[in-house]
Order: sequence, then C-alpha cells, then structure tokens
Amino acid sequence: MAANLQHTPQEVIGQERIFGDDLALAAAILARDRKATARLVELHSDAVHRYVWRRLTPRLEMVDDIVQEVFLAAWGGLKNYSGAAPLHSWLLSIARHKVEDHYRRTLGAHADVLDVDGEIEIPAPSADPVLGLDAKRHAKRAAEILARLPYEYAIALRWRYWEDRSAKEMAEASGRTEKAIERLLARARARFKALWEEPA
Repeated sequence: MAANLQHTPQEVIGQERIFGDDLALAAAILARDRKATARLVELHSDAVHRYVWRRLTPRLEMVDDIVQEVFLAAWGGLKNYSGAAPLHSWLLSIARHKVEDHYRRTLGAHADVLDVDGEIEIPAPSADPVLGLDAKRHAKRAAEILARLPYEYAIALRWRYWEDRSAKEMAEASGRTEKAIERLLARARARFKALWEEPA
C-alpha cells in the first residue's frame, strides 16, 4: 500500500474512495504541498498537544517542544506511512515514543535513589458510590497529587501505570538498574500515598 504514495496528490485525491483521506493527505505532503502540511497540523495538533500535556504536567514548558518533535518525526517518517492505521493513531504513536524518550532521559539523569522497603499501592477508587470517590473526582485528585510530586516521581508513576511499562522495561530504557527503578517507584508511591491521605 505504501507504493500508492508515489501517485501525484491529484491522482490520489481523485481516488480517495480507494486510498482514504489520510493517504491522500500524506501524498500531498510528500509532494511538498504546504496547504496539506498545514492541514495535517490543523487536524491533529490539538490531540497530540493534549496527549503530551497530560503526560508532562506539571512541566508544561516542555510540552510545545515535544509536540514539535512529534511533527518533525512525522514529516521525516511520512514516506513510510502505509495507511494501515489512521494518521491520528500514527501521530499519537509517535507522541507516545517521544514522551517515553523524555521519561527515559529524565530518569536516566536522576540516579540518586534511596531504598524504601515494602510495596505501597496507589489508592484505587472504591466501587461503592457512597464510600468511594466518583471516577472524575478521583482522576482530578490524582492529577493534582502528581503535579505536587517531585517531577521524577511523577514521571516514574506515569511511565509505570499510564504507559503500562514494567520496572524492567523502564530500567532498560533509562540505563538504570531494575532495582533502582523499583526503589524510585516505591518512593514515588509512598509520597503519592502520603499526599493522597492528606485532607483535601
């Protein structure tokens, strides 16, 4: 299917029923159509920005840089876009990798970790609507607490639980030992729990 990108933008746009809007847009960008490039940004920058913003809070000064990296990587790799997934999903996949690169660099640069014994779990919302927080309030409180944590703790928790990466994967990606990542996660969970248990 990637070979279809060799058509001129007009040919592909005329065959949108066959190749779809995303392939037509990709072909137009590869043909250096500036309007198509602007259209890609217009269609997808908000979603990419939101994705990155949620994973970098509270270090919001870095969001725009990473969003820019996502689009630069997309333009560089667009010739390999086959249309197997929507451009939206393809861009968010690039964003996920860029965010994880940021996590890796941040954790790799902060290796001063103290030991903490035992596993401490982040509180989960209760299934009982009377006793527990509703999902929206729970998510808001968790986001507020993550914003109060030291940045390395917040990144470690996001990487582990939002991106569903094991301590081993995090260690391999950041250049730290698995034990160091486990200690960092234990410290982060302990701090999260302490803040969670403070009166709201």
